[in-house]
Amino acid sequence: MKTLLYQKEMDLDTILRRNENEQDDIRNAVLEIIKGVKNDGNAALLYYTQALDHCKLTRLRVSETEIDEAFTLVPDELLTIMREAAENIRAFHEKQLETTWTYSPKPGVILGQHITPIERVGLYVPGGKATYPSTVLMDAIPALVAGVQSLVMVTPPDRNGQINPNILAAAKIAGVHEIYKIGGAQAIAALAYGTETIQPVNKIVGPGNIYVATAKKEVFGKVAIDMIAGPSEVLIIADETANPVYAAADLLSQAEHDEMAMPILVTTSAALGAQVVEEVYRQIEQDLSRKEIAKKSVDEYGFIFIVNDLNEAFELSNQIAPEHLELLIDNPMAALEKVKNAGAIFMGPYSPEPLGDYFAGPNHTLPTSGTAKFSSPLGVYDYLKKSSILSYDEPALAAISQKIAAFARSEGLDGHAKAVERRFEK
Repeated sequence: MKTLLYQKEMDLDTILRRNENEQDDIRNAVLEIIKGVKNDGNAALLYYTQALDHCKLTRLRVSETEIDEAFTLVPDELLTIMREAAENIRAFHEKQLETTWTYSPKPGVILGQHITPIERVGLYVPGGKATYPSTVLMDAIPALVAGVQSLVMVTPPDRNGQINPNILAAAKIAGVHEIYKIGGAQAIAALAYGTETIQPVNKIVGPGNIYVATAKKEVFGKVAIDMIAGPSEVLIIADETANPVYAAADLLSQAEHDEMAMPILVTTSAALGAQVVEEVYRQIEQDLSRKEIAKKSVDEYGFIFIVNDLNEAFELSNQIAPEHLELLIDNPMAALEKVKNAGAIFMGPYSPEPLGDYFAGPNHTLPTSGTAKFSSPLGVYDYLKKSSILSYDEPALAAISQKIAAFARSEGLDGHAKAVERRFEK
C-alpha cells in the first residue's frame, strides 16, 4: 500500500487513476458482437457462448426443472439466510415506493405526477471470477417491489452449460420471471435488441466486466441502463480509536473482489496507518483464498492518506466520492453531515461493508469511480417512470390563454399560440 501525506493541492485524479488498457480494442470487439446479435439473433448467441465461454448450448432459456433441481443442491442453511436477506431487502426498498399524486393550485386546475413501473427489465448477473447470488437479490427485489411485470435475468453458463445453483436459487427466491444462459456483451445485445427467443427489454441493470460495461454504454439510448459500474472501492476514515485489525479486514473485503479494486484508508493517525499496513499483509497470507487478487489490488491500488484532522479526512473523501465509505471514528453519527459524496455509509466498528453487501437491506449496487458525486444506489426509483398530469377547465385556461400565446410568439411559434387561441374564438 502507498502511504501519502494528504495535501490540498494533490492531483487525486492522477494518483487514483486505474489503467484500463485497450479501450478502443474492447469497444471495437463489443460493437462487432452487438452487430452479430442484431443480425443473427440466437445463432450469434450460441456462437459467442461457445467461442467465449467454451460452452456449446442447445437451449438458451433455463427451464423450471433446472431451477428446481438447483434449489435442491443449495444447503438449507444458505437458503434460509438468502430468504431472510431477501425480506430485509424487500422491507427496505418498500420504503422507496412512490405513488401517483395530484394537487389543485387554483380552481379548475389539477397538476401532478403519474407513477408507473417500467414494463420489462433485463438483469445481468456476473458469472466469471466469482458468482454473486447477492446481486440477484439486490437487483431483482427492488424491480418487483416497483411492479415490473417481466424481469429477465441473463448470466453466463459454465463449460457444462450449467448455472451456479446459488444464483438460480436466489432468482427463485426473488421471483425472477425468465432466465437465460448467456453472458458478456452478447447478453447485453440480446436484451437490448431481442432475438428469436428473447424479447427486448426497456432497461438493463446489473454489474459486469469491462465488456459488459462497454456494451451497456453502446446500447444506451435504445434502452435505459442503471449505471456503468467500475471496479469496487472502499474508503475508510479512521481516527486513533479505530481497531487496525477491523480496518485491514474491511479493506481486504473489497481488495479480494478484483485486481483493480481500490482499498483506501484516510486516517488522522500515522501510527494507526502503519499498523493497518502490517495487518493487511498478514491477513492476506493467513485469511484469504483469493490472496493473489487481493495482494495485487493492495499493491497497485491501495492507499493510506495521513491527514491533519477529520475535517481534512472528510474533505478528501468527498473529493474521491467512494462507493463504500466506512467511518471508524468516535461518534460517527455526529459526523454524518460532513459526508457529501458516497454510495453507502457504514457507521462505526460494527457496521462493516459486507453487512451492506449481503444482509442489512440497503442496495449494494452502488456508484463507483467518483460517480457518487451525482448518482445514487440502485433502488425502486430506478424501475419507475413518471408522467406529468395537467388538467385545466375552460375558465382556468381562458384566464391565462393570452399569456401562453404571447410567450409562444416570442419564440416564433405561431402554431403553439393558435392551439390555445382557437379554443376561445367566437
